[in-house]
Amino acid sequence: MKSAKELLQHFQKQLAAITSLNTLEELKIEYLGRNGRINQQLKNITQIDPSERREFGQELNTLKEQITQEIELKRKKLLQIESTKQTIDTTLPAKSYPKGSLHLVTYAIEEISHIFEKIGFIRMSYPEVEWEFFSFEALNMPSDHPARDDFETFFMDYEPHKEHGKMVLTPHTSSGQNREMRRLGKPPIRMINIAKTYRPNWDASHVPMFHQFEGLCVDKRINITHLKGTIDYFAKQFFGEERETRLRPFHFQFTEPSFEVDITCDICQGTGKVNGEKCRLCKQGWLELGGTGMVHPNVLKAGGIDPDEYTGWAFGFGVERVMMMKPGIGLNNMRLLYDGDIRVLEQF
Repeated sequence: MKSAKELLQHFQKQLAAITSLNTLEELKIEYLGRNGRINQQLKNITQIDPSERREFGQELNTLKEQITQEIELKRKKLLQIESTKQTIDTTLPAKSYPKGSLHLVTYAIEEISHIFEKIGFIRMSYPEVEWEFFSFEALNMPSDHPARDDFETFFMDYEPHKEHGKMVLTPHTSSGQNREMRRLGKPPIRMINIAKTYRPNWDASHVPMFHQFEGLCVDKRINITHLKGTIDYFAKQFFGEERETRLRPFHFQFTEPSFEVDITCDICQGTGKVNGEKCRLCKQGWLELGGTGMVHPNVLKAGGIDPDEYTGWAFGFGVERVMMMKPGIGLNNMRLLYDGDIRVLEQF
């Protein structure tokens, strides 16, 4: 049997010659493994005089601890050596990663906001989940109005409010009109409200969730010429000088007089036909952007504003429709925006 001192000297000689982590692991097994040198010495302890066994066992335990420590120190040195060998060539070209982009609707919202900022409108944001009062009563819409039917509005399965009625997914950004009037308390008011809205419609020019932007202007001596001028300004800024808009008489509960705003279709260039067939999107050369009109006196009263002293106008346009009519987009089906097809978004 070799003494603990002799085993240590032999181990250290072997350790000094180690140059790789693999051979270091082999050396560790040779000395500290189940059938290693240390355990072999312990198995042969019966060959030693009983009076010397205790001291011999202590020496072997000390030897085992020292070998373990020296192996770990050697491992750290070898790892440092390996890390210095891994050099980086800074002259190599960097990896090319695909670039992402914002959604088309986001681009449109940013541009719309910037256009109205130039003429003094502030951008506000109001709830997507709204009460009936703000979506209907405050907008002069009676309880039996067709828009309040569950075929036209998404109602939430939630306990009704004592004053404000049932909870709905807001069907239009017009619900922000009353909230903005209450927030400011007194004109002048120049607000642009852009938000998600919800209606159970689904076709080439409608989706159940879409974005609207609401314009509201209330002050003294505001009239239709200011409304028409603002819409023309927006159309020229967003669509270009060559595009035409028109106001078509209509009826909305919350404006009087009321109009629908149409713009010449970018898909068919206002002709109503594409390759000799009826335009799939507009079908007649004009596409509706949204509704507008002078704010109804009852809506002003609901917002705490005297209709005898102040007048105002409002409009609500669909962001997706406005964006689809922008020159160069060429999108004839609104549903493509939300199908999740990356090939559509990669074009922009």
